Amino acid sequence: MLCKKCLVSGRVQGVFYRATCQRRARELGVHGHAVNLPDGRVEVLACGESSAVETFIAWLWEGSAASRVVAVEVSEAALASGDPPQGFHTA
Repeated sequence: MLCKKCLVSGRVQGVFYRATCQRRARELGVHGHAVNLPDGRVEVLACGESSAVETFIAWLWEGSAASRVVAVEVSEAALASGDPPQGFHTA
């Protein structure tokens, strides 16, 4: 199980980016979340099989039809509970 935290910058709020992330994550079997941040970025937590997570992270550059991604910062995710999340949620 691999967990990565991604900070996505660009035009990613108000353009169905999170909903599209959720759909793609579910297709790939990736668990986690996509949350709008006050600074205009979207935080994405992606957990799952290594190949699925890497495919999902590569997809983050595409996003929704109306989005325009300019950066995706990827780091290791430290889970507070130690257990990976179940499902993929947006907030």
